[in-house]
Amino acid sequence: MNNRNNLNKPDTTKCELQEGQTQVAICENINVDFVKSHIYNIRGIEVMIDRDLAKLYQVDTSQMNRQVKRNIERFPNDFMFQLTKEEYENLKCQNGTSSWGGDRRALPYAFTEQGLAMLDGILRSEIAIQANIVIMRAFVAMRRFLSANAGIFQRIERLEQHQMLIDNKVEQVLQRMDELSPTITPEQIFATGCVWDAWSYISQLVRSAKHRIILIDNFMDERVLTMLTKRGEGVSATVYSRYTKQFKTDLEKHNEQYEHITYIQLSQKSHDRFLIIDDDVYLMGASAKDMGTSLCAITRMTMSPEIVLSLVK
Repeated sequence: MNNRNNLNKPDTTKCELQEGQTQVAICENINVDFVKSHIYNIRGIEVMIDRDLAKLYQVDTSQMNRQVKRNIERFPNDFMFQLTKEEYENLKCQNGTSSWGGDRRALPYAFTEQGLAMLDGILRSEIAIQANIVIMRAFVAMRRFLSANAGIFQRIERLEQHQMLIDNKVEQVLQRMDELSPTITPEQIFATGCVWDAWSYISQLVRSAKHRIILIDNFMDERVLTMLTKRGEGVSATVYSRYTKQFKTDLEKHNEQYEHITYIQLSQKSHDRFLIIDDDVYLMGASAKDMGTSLCAITRMTMSPEIVLSLVK
């Protein structure tokens, strides 16, 4: 759904009356550019919305729609249709909630160019005649603009398709690189200062998860949340930790935007840190956020994850 208002959008006109105001003669500020800014592309068709039309015709929206319903045989589906809730929400986002929020109970109606021409026949007023002349000129001007720039639009479409092909190839290359990447070693030791090597190793573990990631660690901060965003789609993430107000705030903000991470308060102190990747348990010699800052190691254990989980619950 696109609004064709890129060129010469005029300032707000005095003729944008609120519904229910007294009718006045159509003012000269209503010109082709003003009308063009109120034409939308919905379902691939250029249309105008009943509320905008009512303002142009200087009548109440409900009054105009009642007149249309009395002559509904003149308005088949290709002349007029009612917006879906999703289309209406998208339209409100384009125009701002203050302009399109309203308190109207029914979803708005959209009128195609043919519907607008038919509308002119049932709204028999001088204002409607003048407004419709401007509206028809606006539709003609838009068709001329689209026709004159058809070549540009086609080139843009080809560029977008080309970019999609490039993105797909890059994705395939990255996937192939993951497939050919070395197998994760079951144990690793990091000398003091090897923070990147440690971060990279744990990130690799996170990416390797197919079903779940569980981290048991007394001390966490936003770095842990960043690390867990590297997991694949559909992989659940749960963290067991001690309560800190800052971490809970960071976690809430993270969950508002990214895939949810579940937080469980540790009921007792846990000296060691554990990282569970699917059905494998890794014992970490330091907190995930601090791995590599000093001499530490991480090793895969042979016990079941459920044994560890039963001890922290």
